[in-house]
Amino acid sequence: MKKKTVSPLCIDIITVLPKLIESPFQHSIVKRAIDKKLVKVNIINLRDYSTGKYQSLDDYMYGGGAGMVMMIEPIAKCIEKLKKKKTYDEVIYMSPDGELFDQKMANRLSLNKNLIILCGHYKGVDERVREYFITKEISIGNYVLSGGELPAAVVCDAVIRLLPGVISDETSALTDSFQDGLLSPPVYTRPADYKGMKIPDILLSGNTKRVDEWRHERSIERTEKRRPDLLK
Repeated sequence: MKKKTVSPLCIDIITVLPKLIESPFQHSIVKRAIDKKLVKVNIINLRDYSTGKYQSLDDYMYGGGAGMVMMIEPIAKCIEKLKKKKTYDEVIYMSPDGELFDQKMANRLSLNKNLIILCGHYKGVDERVREYFITKEISIGNYVLSGGELPAAVVCDAVIRLLPGVISDETSALTDSFQDGLLSPPVYTRPADYKGMKIPDILLSGNTKRVDEWRHERSIERTEKRRPDLLK
């Protein structure tokens, strides 16, 4: 009986600065996922879709004001060309005023097959891009960065590590912080006693049930102390 093959998640990232976002995909867990063909990450240079003499991607705002705006034409051409090749579950725009990214969203995105992520720059993109092409807007925090490349890399890392087969011990991802709405409990490794600094005795008991209970209690305590907003 033939083993059923699973199509890899495909993420197409549209960016003005390809080299800025290449590095996160060339190391560690994400690189191994790409090498194992569990995910495909395509970094697309938006300048290839500019029709201007100098490959311009931005222009002045209508109505005046400080800052430049990414033009609709190159972005529309790029997205339309990509859509001719495959159907996308989401066309994502990384934006400071998007929905705040969290573990639940990462879980949902990891179940998709094809994603586009548009990295903004300058003062942002022409509003018509958001109205007619974007299906989901994501923010990684209440602050502004120079562009959407770093936020896109954060989202990709959080999503890719959840794909089956990426982490050798898949239960590890399921016990990360925020998976159950709580922070992770304290963790320890050898030596059990370092210059009088000892680990809790329960962790040496060998009683799995009691250890699990202890960890859950510590998770609640840590969340109450550090992130009480999560318990609401």
